[in-house]
Amino acid sequence: MAGIREKQLIGVGAPSGSQVPDAANQSAPVPCLRVEDLIGAVNSLRPDAGGTERTDGADLTDSAELIEQLRGLEDLKSAIAGAQARIAVAFDAAQRSAEKALGIPAADQGRGVGAQIALARRESPARGSRLLGLAKALVTEMPRTLAALDTGQLNEWRATLLVKETACLAAEDRCAADEELAADTGTFDGAGDRAVTAAARTAAYRRDPRSVTKRASHAATERHVSLRPAPDTMTYLTALLPVAQGVAVHAALSRHADTLRNAGDARTRDQIMADALAERTTGTPGGITGVEIQLVMTDRTLLQGDSEPARLPGYGIIPAAWARTLLNGNQNQGEDNRSPHGQTGQDRKLKVWLRRLYTTPGTGELVAADSRARFFPAGLRRFIQARDDTCRTPYCDAPIRHFDHIIPWHHGGPTSLDNGAGLCEACNHTKELPGWTARPAATAGPGSRHVIDIRTPTGHHYRSTAPPPPGTDQSAPGQAASNPPGADPPATTAHRFGDLHYWRRQRQPA
Repeated sequence: MAGIREKQLIGVGAPSGSQVPDAANQSAPVPCLRVEDLIGAVNSLRPDAGGTERTDGADLTDSAELIEQLRGLEDLKSAIAGAQARIAVAFDAAQRSAEKALGIPAADQGRGVGAQIALARRESPARGSRLLGLAKALVTEMPRTLAALDTGQLNEWRATLLVKETACLAAEDRCAADEELAADTGTFDGAGDRAVTAAARTAAYRRDPRSVTKRASHAATERHVSLRPAPDTMTYLTALLPVAQGVAVHAALSRHADTLRNAGDARTRDQIMADALAERTTGTPGGITGVEIQLVMTDRTLLQGDSEPARLPGYGIIPAAWARTLLNGNQNQGEDNRSPHGQTGQDRKLKVWLRRLYTTPGTGELVAADSRARFFPAGLRRFIQARDDTCRTPYCDAPIRHFDHIIPWHHGGPTSLDNGAGLCEACNHTKELPGWTARPAATAGPGSRHVIDIRTPTGHHYRSTAPPPPGTDQSAPGQAASNPPGADPPATTAHRFGDLHYWRRQRQPA
């Protein structure tokens, strides 16, 4: 993903003595050299890609050795996961001890630990919190599952399943279930994910049926609908529903599809069910009504048939031809573009607005004006949304919920494009914790893309570079492209390199 979102660990700095007391630094990073040696040893196992065929039967021996290496590396991955769990728990304890010495209330201690683990493991903050919870359960309550992880008898995902299915139990019951399952004795050798889940669920119910039943009742409060990208300009629209409601919705869509198929509808059963879901939710056959759909693309893509992809906020990169077709009103993109009511895509009148955003040559850095307001005005929020696309915290792809001052406003930070960043709610709250700082980084020169330097309480620094807009020259990410000998002089920052366009698309009023 380099070149789309360049967020990386760029260095380690010594923590400030005023922020982290010496007691928190007793676990010095001694194992670093050993980890580097381990990485080197693993890299030395790469097979010879240029090997020749053997006629003396050695090929079979070599193949067997390759399989042994695969199995050994899988065991090593499990052992590494166990080591990471222990390190995460030790880090959590060190951070809480340090914050206690600083007088931070017990309820607020350790709030940023999951986010720091996420950055170190190149994961999202939400994933980092789950990994910390997994580590605590393994180390403190499920030692036999952790032992199975250490020896390669379980991988990290199956250990996660065991932890998840016993999460409703009290600590002593969880330890008893862990002892009953005894994963380190090879109980789950040859077992798949479903078998592991079923065994853990049975053990949990046997220990405390009331808690398991209570968790099932509580699960209904977690119902939700989510959207995530799928390949080929598709999306996964997922609904987590109580079982009765989920079955009822699916049955209703199935009956509707069967009725239309029996009446001669040429669409497949799955297509009819998908179309009916969109129609019944939005109230229109086309599935779009009164809702903005915004596209970001270059003027060359829009007007000259260029192949440079466009960007659809909330989804990601989409092909240029697909974006132009979408603007023309034919969003189904299938062989049969006729709606259930006989309207083709071209029959559906749409309103389209154009907003021009000027960018600098090569890098696509957006230009905006300052504001003295406490909150970002609507125009500046749109600029930040177009520039950042998703949350600017490294490895976090969550949608932008807060438009945040990088240097806080109450510390003199201006309400400007350079000092603004799009963040999800969780990352914005984490940024305000003690020991966390962020600053707009000095760029390489005019036209460089926006960069934020983030410093965690341990003194580690991370860099977040704004993703390149469509049409950007990515030969030198974050910097303006250099001119080859004999080329025209570089354009100034005021030169029109390529407009980015927000297209707002919605139904004409009936």
